[in-house]
Amino acid sequence: MPCITRSLQCSIVALALIQVVPAYAQDAELDALNLQSAPQAAAPVARGPKIFLEGAFGNASQRYQSGSRDIGRVSLDFSHSARLAADWRAVISDRVDAVHPTDDGADAVVNSLREAYLSWQPQGGNTTIEFGRINLRYGPGYGYNPTDFFRDGSLRVLTTANPFALRENRLGTVMLRAQHLWNNGSLSAAYSPKLADRPSSSGWSADLGATNNRDRALIALGTQFSQRVSSQVLAYKVQGNSPTVGASATALLSDAAVAHVEWSRGRESDMLSRAVGLPGPASARNRFAAGLSYTTLSKLSITGEYHYNGFALSQSNWTALGAASPDTQVSYLVHAQRLQELASRRAYLIYLTQKGLGMKDLDLTAFLRVNADDHSHMAWIELRRHWPSFDLAFQLQQHTGRITSEFGVLPDRRVVQVLGTYYF
Repeated sequence: MPCITRSLQCSIVALALIQVVPAYAQDAELDALNLQSAPQAAAPVARGPKIFLEGAFGNASQRYQSGSRDIGRVSLDFSHSARLAADWRAVISDRVDAVHPTDDGADAVVNSLREAYLSWQPQGGNTTIEFGRINLRYGPGYGYNPTDFFRDGSLRVLTTANPFALRENRLGTVMLRAQHLWNNGSLSAAYSPKLADRPSSSGWSADLGATNNRDRALIALGTQFSQRVSSQVLAYKVQGNSPTVGASATALLSDAAVAHVEWSRGRESDMLSRAVGLPGPASARNRFAAGLSYTTLSKLSITGEYHYNGFALSQSNWTALGAASPDTQVSYLVHAQRLQELASRRAYLIYLTQKGLGMKDLDLTAFLRVNADDHSHMAWIELRRHWPSFDLAFQLQQHTGRITSEFGVLPDRRVVQVLGTYYF
C-alpha cells in the first residue's frame, strides 16, 4: 500500500490510542439518538439567509496517463427559511458550482435547487404538512444508508467524497409530506409523483427527471423507547417494484459509545442488470449497515461501520466482468455512484473527526473506505482552520488497489486540493 494511505491509517490509530478517554455531554447524548446521519460541520450561526462562497484549486494525478491534471471549482451556496404567517413557513436552498475541467457533454456551471417547499403547521399543533422539493434523509449510517430511499439520482455534480457533505448537497425530491408527532414518537407519510421521464443535462435545469422520474411513496414510524434507545420502521413503494421494508435503531451503550444499525429488504433486479440497461430477474435481497461510534474527552470521535449490499456484484462476478469487459466495469461503478449505492457486496468504513487538533479552531476529518471483497481502498483527509467568517482547508484523497479493483480502476490516483470558504 502506498505510504500516504499507510500514514493516514497510522494517524487514525495513533490518535485513537493516545486519546481514548470517556466523555459525556447531554447535548451529545441527544444527538447520538438522532436517526439521521450526523451533519457536516456547520458554518457560523447567523440570523437571516445563510450564504457562503467557496473556491478550490488542486491537482489530480492520473492512473492511465502520464503526469497530472489541474482541477478547480467555485461554488455559491444559499439557504433560507422564512415564516410567512403564523402557521406557514417557506424554505429554499440552492447551490451553484462552476467546475474545471468538466465531464464530456456536461455544462461548466451547474445549479442544484436542493430544496424549495412550503410548510404548514397550526400553532400549538403536532401535525405538519409540507409540499415542494424536500431533501428527505433517513438512516443513522455514516457511509451507507439502506433506508435512505430518496438518494438515487440526486447528485448533479460531485464536489467531495465526504458522505455527510454529499447528503447535504444533493437534490431534494418534489413531494407531499405529512408528519404527526407525539411524546416519544412520530408518523410520517410522503408521496412523490412522476414529473419527467429522464434526467436533464442542462446546467440550469431543475432536473425533475433525476428525482421524480417515477411515482414513489414512503411511510415512516419513529419511536424513542427511552433516553438511550430509538428506532424507525419504514415501508417504501416505487412504481414497478414490490414494496421495500426497512428499519434502523440507535442505542447509547455508555456515556461515550453509540451503536447504530440499519437494514432494508426489497425485491428488484441486480445492479449490473440496471447498469447495462438489460432486464434482469427480480429477487428479494438485503441491504445492511451497522456501526459503533466512540467519543473521547478531547473531542476525538471514531466510527467503524460494516456495509452489505445484496444487489451488488460478488467478488467472483466482478472479476469475471473485468476479464470479459473492463468498460462494463466502469459503467457499473458510474451507475453505483449515480444511485449512491454500495458497489461491492461487502465494505468497511472508518470515520474520524478531531476538534481542536493541537490548536483552537483547527479540525481534522478523515475516513477510510475498504472494499472487503477486493481489498482496494479510498482514503480521504481534511484539515480545516476556522476564523469568524472564513475557513481554509487542505484535502487529500487517495485511491489504492489492483487495476481491476473498485478503487484501483478509477482514473484519478491521488487528488490534492486547497479550499477557501467565506461566510456572508
